[in-house]
Amino acid sequence: MDTTESSAVAEGVDALTLTNNAGDAKVDNVLNGVEATEYDGDGDGGDVVDPWNVASSNERGIDYDKLIKRFGSSKIDEELIARLEKIIGKPVHHFIRRGIFFSHRDFHAILTLKEQGKPFYLYTGRGPSSGSLHIGHLIPFYMAKWLQETFDVPLVIQLTDDEKSLWKDLKIEDAIKLAHENAKDIIAIGFDSEKTFIFNDLDFIGKCPAMYQNMIRIQKCVTFNQVKGIFGFGDSDIIGKISFPAVQAAPALSSTFPFIFTGKKPVHCLIPCAIDQDPYFRMTRDVAPRLGYPKCALLHSSFFPALQGAKSKMSASDQNSAVFLTDTPKQIKNKINKYAFSGGRTTVEEHRQLGGNTDVDVAFQLLKFFLEDDAKLEEVRVAYTKGELLTGELKKLAIEVVSPIVEEHQKARKALTDESLAKYFEIRPLKFTH
Repeated sequence: MDTTESSAVAEGVDALTLTNNAGDAKVDNVLNGVEATEYDGDGDGGDVVDPWNVASSNERGIDYDKLIKRFGSSKIDEELIARLEKIIGKPVHHFIRRGIFFSHRDFHAILTLKEQGKPFYLYTGRGPSSGSLHIGHLIPFYMAKWLQETFDVPLVIQLTDDEKSLWKDLKIEDAIKLAHENAKDIIAIGFDSEKTFIFNDLDFIGKCPAMYQNMIRIQKCVTFNQVKGIFGFGDSDIIGKISFPAVQAAPALSSTFPFIFTGKKPVHCLIPCAIDQDPYFRMTRDVAPRLGYPKCALLHSSFFPALQGAKSKMSASDQNSAVFLTDTPKQIKNKINKYAFSGGRTTVEEHRQLGGNTDVDVAFQLLKFFLEDDAKLEEVRVAYTKGELLTGELKKLAIEVVSPIVEEHQKARKALTDESLAKYFEIRPLKFTH
């Protein structure tokens, strides 16, 4: 934890407005014309992490410790977990316990707000590039749901159909349609409709002057050279891409939602997201204090590996790279059996003798993400590492865990009506403790 943050928290001061950690300092450099390649480029043995590309040359996948150092964020350590558990009076979510959410910015300050009885809200999102989510997309939403229920706070979910129209060259009408289809998958997770507002940019911005006004305020703070340095835009990129970061930044300012936050005092924002989205919010954290707002806090998740291995993340554009929420039990079984990268040995005899590698085995990663029983997970890890459990048996366990999750999700999605969908999109006050 940053020393400025430590002293601010110790004194009960609003640490979000004081903290300027290493990652923010690097953004300050970028915003003063320094290139972003020192912390955003291909600098860690072939790891590439940005909002549009995630890849590694290592079978174990991204080196997250190096990524923390490169991005200037803070590791979610045992001290932070202990403090969180003390405040909430229960164990943390297994995503945090197992290091799936591994990094943060200013989460200690959010916990201080909770201790002081001061409000904050959650913000996360989804770029709708396909008609169905895959199970990797569930991770930040599962965390947002747990945080919402644990802290009794409102949640805003942004569907960036404008972004996908620009990057994927989708027709605007098609992008809007995908956003509403993705919203059904998100709602099926079980968010409280009285505390959750979902919006897609291509519809909402025209209905909410406050968001467009904040976008303009943010755009006035960041130059063309600066946004090129942060995001790597080139001279031939369309101007829509260059202006888009302000759209994703605006929901981190509470005045973007005047129908939710009726008071004049800014409300703090906590964003659970995959770490590839961090460049947007490093920019946001630099701009916010200049506009009179606290810096948003973040919880970063690691990436769910593609079935083919941890060198890349699951992709919505490759049907065989992921288990999709529309897959049948037979499709799930076939995908995991056929495509899930194995950490086992080439022969049964060799596997029995040497054991398997759970760090690279995708079936085990499925269990790490979705099997909630810690004791059972450890039992499987030990058995596979010792060679007592074979790859086929491990894949069978993964199928048995994942299939019911997808099946239950499909039932919940099917039960949604047009009226219940519309309720989440309705511009309205949310119920929460102010």
